[in-house]
Amino acid sequence: MGGRFVILSAGMGAGHHAVAGELAHRLTGRGHRVATLDVLDLLPAGTGAALRGFYAATIRYTPALYEAIYRAYFAPRPPAGPGRPHPGPDTSPVVAPAARELRRRLAGEPPDAVLATFHLAAQVTGRLRDAGALRCPSIVVVTDFAVHRQWLHPANDLHLCPTRQTAEDVGRLGGRAAEAVGPVVPAAFHAPPDPARTARFARRFAALAPGRTPVLLSSGAWGVASHLARTAALLRDGGYLPVVMCGRSRSLRRRLGRVRGTVALGWVADVPALMAAAGALVENAAGQTAAQALAAGLPVVTHRPIPGHGAAGARRMAEAGLSALADGPADLLQALADLTCDGPVRRARIAAGRDLFRADAADAVLAAAGRSAPMA
Repeated sequence: MGGRFVILSAGMGAGHHAVAGELAHRLTGRGHRVATLDVLDLLPAGTGAALRGFYAATIRYTPALYEAIYRAYFAPRPPAGPGRPHPGPDTSPVVAPAARELRRRLAGEPPDAVLATFHLAAQVTGRLRDAGALRCPSIVVVTDFAVHRQWLHPANDLHLCPTRQTAEDVGRLGGRAAEAVGPVVPAAFHAPPDPARTARFARRFAALAPGRTPVLLSSGAWGVASHLARTAALLRDGGYLPVVMCGRSRSLRRRLGRVRGTVALGWVADVPALMAAAGALVENAAGQTAAQALAAGLPVVTHRPIPGHGAAGARRMAEAGLSALADGPADLLQALADLTCDGPVRRARIAAGRDLFRADAADAVLAAAGRSAPMA
């Protein structure tokens, strides 16, 4: 008989839901039942939407404010000294009501484990675990390459991390057990893409700009990026074909569509085929699109990262040898020159990215829940 798992995600962009969806897919494929909840929906009416709107607005219009908030409430504190305990979790006024609602929803049929794919969700599960109100393991699936302190609550049982460095950071900052399993991305990014679908993208790009290497520009699901038109023009003038993934932002697509020599795409369903037709990815958040590119063997360059967790994750990703962090226009063009042509730099970067994916997060979840045996 299969087990039951609850995944607590958040509709902040598309990345956290994407990870939750892939975990649900893997667990249900092994014969288990999965319920996915949005932690923002556990808050009092209107609160979740307000948090989402505030975050989106600050990222778009007042990035300096978001950076200040990140430094004050998210950035890791200095490690505790000898004999001093690690600092505990931060108390947020939204954690308590979300925890009460989650406890109510779990009362009818207790799960085998609860998984958190967002930092607020990790605080909620940790609070319930600490109070003894959650009897099953609470597992945090860290989706950032840089761990900030809101990911950490000392009562959570296990942290599944994208890199070995991330897992080490969890331990150094006071979290409990941590394993490096690699980012959680769909199997389609690991498999060879469909040749016909890839060829359609390739033919379109070749017709628009013969001889130019397509370079993807990603701005996330919300289309948040600074000076994206300027970056696209830089790549065009540098001899590349900039292909901008505008997410769900129609205004961004209209704006980038007016930049000469640029392809502006809306929401793309077949991202693996698109990535297979490109020479590199230029991104700004060290998020799910970057993780997908690492799995697909597409070199990653981070340029003009969004503040806070985006900039921190970009630094950590580059320090791990997974990407290039381009501080200025010349750095960006040099990184692309190194990574878009076949050679030792490109091959080493692709190998490092693919080497991340050594374990299956679902296997680690089942082992933590005491259900590691294969299900019929």
